[in-house]
Amino acid sequence: MAPRKRSSRGISFIFCCFRSSDHPEITYRLRSDSSFALQTMEPALPVPPVEELDVMFTELVDELDLTDKHREAMFALPAEKKWQIYCSKKKDQEENKGATSWPEFYIDQLNSMAARKSLIALEKEDEEERNKTIESLKTALRTKPMRFVTRFIDLDGLSCILNFLKSMDYETAESRIHTSLIGCIKALMNNSLGRSHVLAHSESINVIAQSLSTENIKTKVAVLEIMGAVCLVPGGHKKVLEAMLHYQKYASERTRFQTLINDLDKSTGRYRDEVSLKTAIMSFINAVLSQGAGVESLDFRLHLRYEFLMLGIQPVIDKLREHENSTLDRHLDFFEMLRNEDELEFAKRFELVHIDTKSATQMFELTRKRLTHTEAYPHFMSILHHCLQMPYKRSGNTVQYWLLLDRIVQQIVIQSDKGQDPDATPLENFNIKNVVRMLVNENEVKQWKEQAEKMRKEHSELQQKLEKKERECDAKAQEKEEMMQTLNKMKEKLEKESSEHKQVKQQVADLTAQLHEMSRRAISAASPGGPPLPPGAPGGPLPSPVPGSLLPTPPPPPPPGECPPPPPPPPPPPGGPPPPPGPPPLDGVMPPPGAPLGFALKKKSIPQPRNALKSFNWSKLAENKLPGTVWTEIDDIRVFKVLDLEDLERTFSAYQRQQKEDDDTLSSRHKVKELSVIDGRRAQNCNILLSRLKLSNEEIKRAILTMDEQEDLPKDMLEQLLKFVPEKSDIDLLEEHKHELDRMARADRFLFEMSRINHYQQRLQSLYFKKKFAERVAEVKPKVEAIRAGSKAVLQSSSLQQLLEVVLAFGNYMNKGQRGNAFGFKISSLNKIADTKSSIDKNITLLHYLITIVEKKYPKVLRLHEELRDIPQAAKVNMIELEKEINTLRSGLKAVETELDFQKSQVQQTGDKFVSVVSQFITLASFSFSDIEDLLTEAKELFSKAVKYFGEDTDKIQPDEFFGIFDQFLQAVTEAKQENENMRRRKEEEERRARMEAQLKEQRERERKARKAKESGEEGGEFDDLVSALRSGEVFDKDLSKLKRNRKRIANQLADSGRERPVTKLNF
Repeated sequence: MAPRKRSSRGISFIFCCFRSSDHPEITYRLRSDSSFALQTMEPALPVPPVEELDVMFTELVDELDLTDKHREAMFALPAEKKWQIYCSKKKDQEENKGATSWPEFYIDQLNSMAARKSLIALEKEDEEERNKTIESLKTALRTKPMRFVTRFIDLDGLSCILNFLKSMDYETAESRIHTSLIGCIKALMNNSLGRSHVLAHSESINVIAQSLSTENIKTKVAVLEIMGAVCLVPGGHKKVLEAMLHYQKYASERTRFQTLINDLDKSTGRYRDEVSLKTAIMSFINAVLSQGAGVESLDFRLHLRYEFLMLGIQPVIDKLREHENSTLDRHLDFFEMLRNEDELEFAKRFELVHIDTKSATQMFELTRKRLTHTEAYPHFMSILHHCLQMPYKRSGNTVQYWLLLDRIVQQIVIQSDKGQDPDATPLENFNIKNVVRMLVNENEVKQWKEQAEKMRKEHSELQQKLEKKERECDAKAQEKEEMMQTLNKMKEKLEKESSEHKQVKQQVADLTAQLHEMSRRAISAASPGGPPLPPGAPGGPLPSPVPGSLLPTPPPPPPPGECPPPPPPPPPPPGGPPPPPGPPPLDGVMPPPGAPLGFALKKKSIPQPRNALKSFNWSKLAENKLPGTVWTEIDDIRVFKVLDLEDLERTFSAYQRQQKEDDDTLSSRHKVKELSVIDGRRAQNCNILLSRLKLSNEEIKRAILTMDEQEDLPKDMLEQLLKFVPEKSDIDLLEEHKHELDRMARADRFLFEMSRINHYQQRLQSLYFKKKFAERVAEVKPKVEAIRAGSKAVLQSSSLQQLLEVVLAFGNYMNKGQRGNAFGFKISSLNKIADTKSSIDKNITLLHYLITIVEKKYPKVLRLHEELRDIPQAAKVNMIELEKEINTLRSGLKAVETELDFQKSQVQQTGDKFVSVVSQFITLASFSFSDIEDLLTEAKELFSKAVKYFGEDTDKIQPDEFFGIFDQFLQAVTEAKQENENMRRRKEEEERRARMEAQLKEQRERERKARKAKESGEEGGEFDDLVSALRSGEVFDKDLSKLKRNRKRIANQLADSGRERPVTKLNF
């Protein structure tokens, strides 16, 4: 008989409506075996119109979450019965309104119980009260309207239950509270929405499985019933298997089903006559074996059953027959019949009646016989051969090797063709189908890999070329954009200067006309009265040059306000050139300055080496410092007679001799000698740099001469190249060996070739400055803009001004005496507002109160953060560091200009583009730098204005300090606003909880009576039906009937096969 389908919400109050068409009445059933009717409910209000009634009745039915069959029956009722059902249900809901009708109450109670983990300190009455609360939640989840369950799910009530289950101590786990919590989950799963929520939760089934560790039999039975029913739900079978694997790790057991077999075998103490637990275990085992992938896959059923057989379930089943319980025997019969059927079907694959899986010999012979004369046989023999070679130590971890092999074979067997694993995968990320496909196409894969590697290299080369071209295009585009911007600025500046020039020219013309007019008036006024003024006298006429004279025309007088031109430089002092130096001494060596006239250095007769040697980096003492020192008493010529000069030459030769042994003849061969005269560590670092550059010396030289037009030299490489500029000592050593250029080491040759470039270091520095200029400008300009924007913000912010006004009022009101009656305050006082604590609540400061007042009285001040959004960036700018950066730009630009002037005076080599490129760069960079200087001047003026505007001293405060005060205050305001909001929420939460507790206290007695009535008349749901059918074995009726028909045939076949294990006697 199929399991009876019932609604998932309690609808016992409407069952009478399906019986007859008599006058409708509603009976409340207290127990399943009682038909006592409390009362007949008559609707007190008239029946509304049909359309309105249908809408109201539809809402009621939706809340009940009925099955389709019951929904149709409900909607088929007459209008009078619909109205009677609606009125009675609504009346019941009105009577039960209270704190316990809110899911928030139960969630708070659960969290409170979970926080108080231990039951040791609780009174027995408190434990009873906690259990009643959880039982009340279970009843509510079964009987309350649909919106209650939806609200409970939305508030994450399931996680609260699971957290309580995970955190409970031993005493709680063994109490009725544990059983009630499992009952809450079961009640939630009675609802379709709740069931979907539980199955979708990431750890719900795992936490439920953990409850198997308790010794409370009722809890174990409830857990097994839930998990067995989940096996019957689509997608639930694999979740249950994964949950059992989780329990294995949680309980530190060897296998995942070990606890179940142990409980099934227990027959002492409380387990002596305990049949319900053994029935629940067998029903769960049958559900695991027959559901999920086991419905279709024989291999999967054999795989799972083998786990139980290895744990010794068969002798336990034989012992369970002694209980003579019909329900338990029903589950045992199903297990036996399904096993016999599967083993017979499996034996047919080998054309046998039975396979003895306990015999290693028979299983080996069957495998060998099956693979003989097939392509797989060599691999089978290889597996056996390597199994013999498998390391084995009694005390070692070699069992892990066999475990790995076992898991690989298991996954090959149970994994589907699509790569899906019906069970928890023995090996993660191990897809058999993909591995087999790779083995089949191994050669093809190898060819594709080679081709892919070749294409990857080509792609990498093309990518590098593309990146190089993109860098060139970006550089050219950036130069073009900067040039256009500079040209526009030049055009604007030229137009401005032209306008100013015209104005000045007009002013000069006007002043000249006025001067001539004044001179004419002075002459006309002086002619009748007195003698004419001498030429050149003040106010007199200017002397005109005599025609034909050689005297030049005197320059015009300077404009008013200007100084006369400076006088010509004085003539050189009398005297001839300095006397020529005296003749050199006879020995050809100049005596040191200040040395006695008789002192003279003789040239030493130093032996010369046959080959170049490594240089000794010493610092020679100047010859003019030798007199009176120890060096005048030292004669190194005597040392040469003692030294083994050949050994010294061999040890420190500049040629690096390398030897290589021949494996066949064990003889050494000398490689070509390499000449290296520079320091070894310096040469090594230089070689590392050159290997990273991946450019030849010629390419590097061309890039430097052309100012890296092709973008071959990144900025970081240029910075490293500046560390390896040839020094004078290196150049001198390299010049001595320039005839051995072919033998030079790579680093030596690089330094030598770079030293041949005229002004190599200055060129490199100019190129590096050119590449870094835009980046440095981009770093400096935002800092200047930040000071400029921050100064404007504090000057123009109306919200800040209003806030300062409110703070000033607070201060004058709160302060007395000399500290009060102020007209202003230092802005640093803003950050001291939070130091004043409230006398009522120490957690409230004057800043919290200020924000509250501002939000109520001055809402426009709340725009303060928006108006001062530029302050945080301005607070990060240090003016001293900023000016250092600008000075660095200025000095670098000056150095490039100096090098440009030098290069212009030199003869240009072929391919040398320094002058053309740098000239263009200087033009653009100069205007960009002048723009920054103008911005800095404007920013300083605005900052000075802002500082004075707030009454501060411009000489004693810097931008980072000034704007930092506002930034710190803004952060404090933000934190205080959040704290105000948190305090407001806490207050509302406390008020809400107080209301709930008050309602709970008022209605406790009535709720207790209503809860008892509901518990006695509680009805099950769809999930309860599933659990009931699983417990009784009805869910296996169809398969059991099929197996019964084949019982006789199976028994006969097994008897003929002579199997070792006799057929178990089945009770029908």
